Amino acid sequence: MEIRWTDSTGNLDWEEMSELYRIAPLGIESGEWLKTAYSNSMFSCVAFDGEQIIAAGRAVADGVDCSYLCDIVVHPSYQGSGVGKELIQRLVDLSRGHRKIILYAVPGKEPLYEKFGFRRMNTAMAIFADPEKAAADGYTQ
Repeated sequence: MEIRWTDSTGNLDWEEMSELYRIAPLGIESGEWLKTAYSNSMFSCVAFDGEQIIAAGRAVADGVDCSYLCDIVVHPSYQGSGVGKELIQRLVDLSRGHRKIILYAVPGKEPLYEKFGFRRMNTAMAIFADPEKAAADGYTQ
């Protein structure tokens, strides 16, 4: 396996990315939605094995205060291979210099992120478009 990394999203197949999100599983997002989200993010990383997208993630950042890592996704066949850890490290490295780097984790995945220095926040709060689903999925109380 020879993994190729890019920070550019200009030539991505957004429907392939949408399928990766579905099977990972990270959620159902249209290719157009993902293109908008990645285009509006300061940092992004995408991993390929050959021509296949196998991992991706992005960080929404302001350049000085806060960088928010989100949408960390790894193809099921590559989960546990170290690709996800490399993806997180690349996004953390890109975010260096910000006063804080924040990560929004899928419930149960927190121990993985703690290895990178992330710590639970006592004051984080959110408004979700579907509050009942967020509570049912374990994101809110």
